[in-house]
Amino acid sequence: MILFVNACVRKDSRTKRLADHLLARIGEQGEEPIEEVKLSEISFPTVDEAFLVKRGSLIAAEAFDDPMFAPARQFAGAEKIVIAAPYWDLSFPASLKQYIEQINVLGITFSYTPEGTPEGLCRAKELYYVMTAGGAFCPEDYGFGYIKALAENFYGIQRVSLIKAVGLDIIGADVEEILREAVAAYGTFTQ
Repeated sequence: MILFVNACVRKDSRTKRLADHLLARIGEQGEEPIEEVKLSEISFPTVDEAFLVKRGSLIAAEAFDDPMFAPARQFAGAEKIVIAAPYWDLSFPASLKQYIEQINVLGITFSYTPEGTPEGLCRAKELYYVMTAGGAFCPEDYGFGYIKALAENFYGIQRVSLIKAVGLDIIGADVEEILREAVAAYGTFTQ
């Protein structure tokens, strides 16, 4: 199964358009079916003390079949992962951070070695991060870098690729050409 984590909220999202092209390209390779998680349609629980106590108790009891851990199980079981997240306010939409809080589960997506080093438990070997930005200033450390660090250091996903189209709102920018160039670059990522 290919997991598509959709953090786009606009009806005419340019990020979603890029992600759709990537998913179509991956689909041409005869991959597994795609499961979409549309973050804008999820009402995430508040991560407060009660949440943490319940979660900690379930993890201690290894009760990983609890519905609370469904997103983590889905993420850990995916063959490939595509995350579509526009670049907003020097990062990504808050819903993606909320999603990460739900999937970052000791015993499902990662464990610790006896030395305290995280060790990935996810099946996926590839994660694609799809991003668009209106401006040209979008340092990778603030959005993509965070996801890449989690994927490589916690989840065990070693091939993490960024597909981006930036400068879309700069006066005079040819938005369609910028998007076409980003789509053309997929060949490098989907071999």
